[in-house]
Amino acid sequence: MTRVLVTGASGFIGRQVVEQLLAAGHEVHAACGRQVLDGPVVHQLDLLEPCAAAQLIARVRPERLLHLAWCAKPRVYWTSPENISWVRASLELLEAFQRHGGEQAVLVGSCAEYDWNGEGVCREEQTPLLPATPYGRCKNATRELAALFGQLHGMPIAWARVFHAYGPYEAPGRLVPAVLGALLKGEPACCSHGEQLRDLLHVADVAAALVQLMRAKADGAFNIGGGQPIRLREVIEYLARQLNAEHLLQFGAIPVAASDPPLLIADNQRLLATGWRPQFDLHNGLDDALAWWRGRI
Repeated sequence: MTRVLVTGASGFIGRQVVEQLLAAGHEVHAACGRQVLDGPVVHQLDLLEPCAAAQLIARVRPERLLHLAWCAKPRVYWTSPENISWVRASLELLEAFQRHGGEQAVLVGSCAEYDWNGEGVCREEQTPLLPATPYGRCKNATRELAALFGQLHGMPIAWARVFHAYGPYEAPGRLVPAVLGALLKGEPACCSHGEQLRDLLHVADVAAALVQLMRAKADGAFNIGGGQPIRLREVIEYLARQLNAEHLLQFGAIPVAASDPPLLIADNQRLLATGWRPQFDLHNGLDDALAWWRGRI
C-alpha cells in the first residue's frame, strides 16, 4: 500500500483517479476545494493560498503525488491570469513533496502545449511545443520547470498531456454533455460542421493512464489519448441515434474558429509501452456517458 496525494481530487478526472487508487488498496489523500468524496482522507484547502501546499505535504507526507489541480472554469481557463498562479503553486507543491521524502510525481499537462498548425498527430519528442494560449503556455512552463526539478533532485516526474476526455462529471458546456443536454430535453442540438478529427478517451481510461504512470514510476512526457482519429460528427450522430433524436441535430449552426485544427490526435506509443490499455471503445464509452447524464438532465 502506497500513500498517495491527489490534488484536484473532486474534479472531472480526479474523481476517477481517487476511485481507482482506492480500489487498488492505496492510502489515498484527496486535496480539493470542497468535500464531496467518499472513501479517501479529504483535505479541504485552496492550493493557491500562501503556504497551503507546504502545509498539506508536511501533514500528509505522501510517497506519490498525482497533481491534477488547475484552473478549469469552462471558457475562462484558456486566458485566465490564474494560470500563472498555478505555475507557482505547482512548483511549491513539488518542492515540499521532495523535501518530505516524496518518491515520484505525476503532473497533468495538456495537448494545448503543442503547435496545432502542424500535421495534427502529436508526438512527445518530435512535435514542436508552441502553445497559443495562456493556459497552454503556463502548462508548458510548468512542465519545463518540473522536468528540471526532477533532474536536479533525481526524482522521476511524469508529465501527462491529456487530449480529449469525456464521461461522467464532465463540464456541461463541453461537446458530449452539451449535445446530450439538448437532446434529452427534446431541444435542437446546435453543432459545428463536425468534420474535425479528435482523440477522444473515456475519463476512466484517462485516470487509469495516470495511475499506470504512477505505478511504473514513469519519467518524462506522455500523451494521454487513444491514438485514433474520431470524427466529431460520428460522436454526435451516435448519441442522437441512441435517443431517436437525429432530427434535432443542427450541423453548421455554430461557426468553427480559424484556430480550430482539422486534426488533433495523440501518438500514444510511449503510454502503451508502460502497459496501459484502454477499457472503453468509443461506443461503449459514449453509452456510459449517456447512462450517467440520463439521470441528471
